Amino acid sequence: MKFNQFIQKIESLKSLELGGLEAQFKLAPELRLRYDADKIKANNPRKAAVLALFYPNKDNQTTFLLTERASYKGTHSAQISFPGGKLDTSDANLEEAALREAFEEVGVMPNSVEIIRELTDVYIPPSNFLATPFIGFVEEKPLFTTNYEVEKTIEVLVADLLNDAYLTTVNLSTSYMDKIDVPCFKLNNNIVWGATAMMLSEIKELLKL
Repeated sequence: MKFNQFIQKIESLKSLELGGLEAQFKLAPELRLRYDADKIKANNPRKAAVLALFYPNKDNQTTFLLTERASYKGTHSAQISFPGGKLDTSDANLEEAALREAFEEVGVMPNSVEIIRELTDVYIPPSNFLATPFIGFVEEKPLFTTNYEVEKTIEVLVADLLNDAYLTTVNLSTSYMDKIDVPCFKLNNNIVWGATAMMLSEIKELLKL
């Protein structure tokens, strides 16, 4: 998808009906499917926000940013994700939190980003976060500068996201599950699963409309 085509879709993206849980659950691990709204509420999850940032690459193709998280002794070590993190007391709202985190993690200036819309919240059982995704764009590719939380940035073509050939299933073992088959995207040879894959599944459905 050329970037000018993406720009032309923005107004419709703002008003299209979201796929919601139905779209997200196409890429949801079995662990996530066990939690309904009442159970999530009972867990009193912490609030977080992430930014799905779209921009043109050097060939003017529409791309978006993912990151590989740094390795650490924690639940989401070395996983592929969007820039983002927990709501801070200094944040006026979740949108501001998403922009702040993108600035801290990859150096994207908040005032350079135009937010298109908020997407459906995703509950993340292992860390008990309720993450709110925002999609936004910049007119030119940013000069990404990563902090200690990010191992590397990953540039993904929207065309690859929309291509069902990049959907697959992998068998994973983590600190909280053992040898479980999980649906995922394979993008730039990176396995994208869990909450990020669920968000991408909703974004994919939105961009296909």
